[in-house]
Amino acid sequence: MENILEVKNLSVSFNTQYGEIQAVRDVSFDLKKGETLAIVGESGCGKSVLCKTIMKLLPSTAYIKNGSVIVDGADITNYSDRQMRHLRGRTFSMIFQDPMSSLNPTLTVGFQIAEAVKAHSQDLTKSQIKERVMELMKLVGIDNPAERYGSYPYNFSGGQRQRLVMAIALASSPKILFADEPTTSLDVTIQAQILDLLKNIQSELGTSTIFVSHDLGVVARIADRVAVMYAGKLVEIGTVNEIFYDPRHPYTWSLMRSLPYFSKGKDALYSIPGMPPSLIDPPVGDAFAFRNEYALRIDYEKQPPFFKVTDTHYAATWLLDERAPKITPPIDRGVK
Repeated sequence: MENILEVKNLSVSFNTQYGEIQAVRDVSFDLKKGETLAIVGESGCGKSVLCKTIMKLLPSTAYIKNGSVIVDGADITNYSDRQMRHLRGRTFSMIFQDPMSSLNPTLTVGFQIAEAVKAHSQDLTKSQIKERVMELMKLVGIDNPAERYGSYPYNFSGGQRQRLVMAIALASSPKILFADEPTTSLDVTIQAQILDLLKNIQSELGTSTIFVSHDLGVVARIADRVAVMYAGKLVEIGTVNEIFYDPRHPYTWSLMRSLPYFSKGKDALYSIPGMPPSLIDPPVGDAFAFRNEYALRIDYEKQPPFFKVTDTHYAATWLLDERAPKITPPIDRGVK
């Protein structure tokens, strides 16, 4: 399957009064047409910064230190903001976490979706724009779009507002859709509806999706492949079955152990000990070593390369070196 996005050795830093923060460190991955790639990890690991870097939505204090971003065969790493404006919307779009911060409460939802349609289809008449808006509202599951065209965001529930934000993101039929934790503020039932809607839209439009989340349960429902991030780096990547049923990095084990399933019969959920390292002065070796009960001496001295598990599964851990001791993953113990 053809790649629509390739990120190669990407490093992104922020200049702050405390020094350089290395938010994304030497990240490489690809995204295939029609695929959903989930990026998971704890808050602050670099997931959102990575997505915003690709779309060139970073603040002035941030800069690409190294690497390249290739979209549909074109290297956009050094594109100007003017050049990026032609790509945003047409080539890629983003669904943000909080729909209320994405919608203007003083404007009707029909007007706001219409603005997104007009931005990329300036030759349409007013009636064609309104027809397109109602098509989008119907696509994302808003009933009676003709009647609700003139309603305001506060007339809709949280789940419906997220659907409206999706309609705006899909206004120009983008090739790549970034979904930055779009279900975090929703209850479980509405989460499931939004995830099913995303899958249906992807199937209908052929959109490729990068889904950002810290919720592994959500990821299991929607992803084709999963990339695990920690301290600005990718530490494991593979198909959803490989990550969930054969994880190889100790950090991935820890994320899995945090799921309620693995705490059955226990008094409390598992939590990863310690704190992520400062990215002003990242550790020399494996950044997870100080929280890893299976860390080897070399983990404190040298960053591990990616070791190949299968043609689609790679993990950056010295435990996969042929000289390393054999460790039984803790999530295998007593779990069938």
